[in-house]
Amino acid sequence: MKEFYAPELEARGMSIPEAGRKEILFVNARKALERLAPIDGPLGAWFVPGRVEFLGKHTDYAGGRSLVCAIERGICALARPRTDGVVRIVEAAAGSRAEFDIRPDLPVPEGSWATYPATVLRRVCRDFPAVVRGFDIAFASDLPQAAGLSSSSALVVAVYLALVEVNRLRPFPSDEEVAGYLGAVENGRAFGLLPAHLGVGTHGGSQDQTAILCSQPGQLAQFSWDPVRLERWIKLPDGYRLAIAVSGVVAEKTGKARDAYNAASGAASELLRRWRLGTGRDDATLAAAMSSGPGARAHLESLLADSEALRARLEQFVVESFHLILEAGNALERGDLAALGPLVDRSQAAAERGLGNQRAETIHLARSGRQLGAVAASAFGAGFGGSVWALVEEERLEEFLVQWARDYRAAFPELERRSEFFTTGAGPAACRLMGLG
Repeated sequence: MKEFYAPELEARGMSIPEAGRKEILFVNARKALERLAPIDGPLGAWFVPGRVEFLGKHTDYAGGRSLVCAIERGICALARPRTDGVVRIVEAAAGSRAEFDIRPDLPVPEGSWATYPATVLRRVCRDFPAVVRGFDIAFASDLPQAAGLSSSSALVVAVYLALVEVNRLRPFPSDEEVAGYLGAVENGRAFGLLPAHLGVGTHGGSQDQTAILCSQPGQLAQFSWDPVRLERWIKLPDGYRLAIAVSGVVAEKTGKARDAYNAASGAASELLRRWRLGTGRDDATLAAAMSSGPGARAHLESLLADSEALRARLEQFVVESFHLILEAGNALERGDLAALGPLVDRSQAAAERGLGNQRAETIHLARSGRQLGAVAASAFGAGFGGSVWALVEEERLEEFLVQWARDYRAAFPELERRSEFFTTGAGPAACRLMGLG
């Protein structure tokens, strides 16, 4: 029996056109699963979205704040249980496959999408020895890859959700805790009493996983980090949608690319190390250190006389986490869009100055978006390529996208084929779907 998933996605807050497009992805995932073996029983079905980081550049692993939302693009996955401990994964578009045994010493391949599911399988079965049963899973995605939209974390979440369902395991009571755990799976850190183990090699936080698992349609979520704490929901303004520009500059976080990514998190770690040495305190995160007293920032700045780069990184983190996110959220709550744009502009400028993770392409896209009339525009994600969002009135969105794409491709003609421009609302979180026959 063919199952239909679009009505459930619509009921969860996804727009009708996007829900219809997901139906096609589920059909493709089913065909890919059938190529592994005939389907003779019920399937588990999940939609797992990508995310937009509205504000909060490189703040999560240092305990700061972010404004995030899920988007309406993502992964559509279908899975069926096996009777052994083998996991077979197939990517529907290209037909590429990976096969793993569930075991705590599982070798993890480097430099491909298979790095992420293998890391999940290895860590979860180490932490929860009852995980022994395998499954076949096929996924189809409309998320641009390596574009700063959390395609890799979406795959991590999809594999985890299938793994725990097949093994009838519910190790955490809330989605926030699941997100925190999966952040630790990716970065290799300990989580509560569960010991650290090898991740994918990036030293990030749990922002992506939290946005994927905990978002609400039409809303931005303001979180603080380490541990995950929801501070408030902020409604996106009526009559506006997000325009997304995928620069075409690959923003991968595996292999050689992760060294550049880890430099920003390394600077935050160095700031915290100097704070601890200079004060004798043992604050767990940079945010906790900066919240320890009214003179905390000035004290840390006095310990950074030898490094302009660290002073710029500290300014970026403090201004983003303690000022811009709070003020931008307040502006959205009171409907003051005129105030929002300059706040986001300051966030973009601080990233260019203090993170060193912006490319000419993403800088151009953010400035071009503003010049073309977007309420606000900013690069987001890890940086070093990736994407830019712009908040635009729905009635002029189509015209805006055409102009934005034309301007960008004139400036960077070599990226015409790799760049992509699309729109999205703030979409629903990852969800298990039952299917309507």
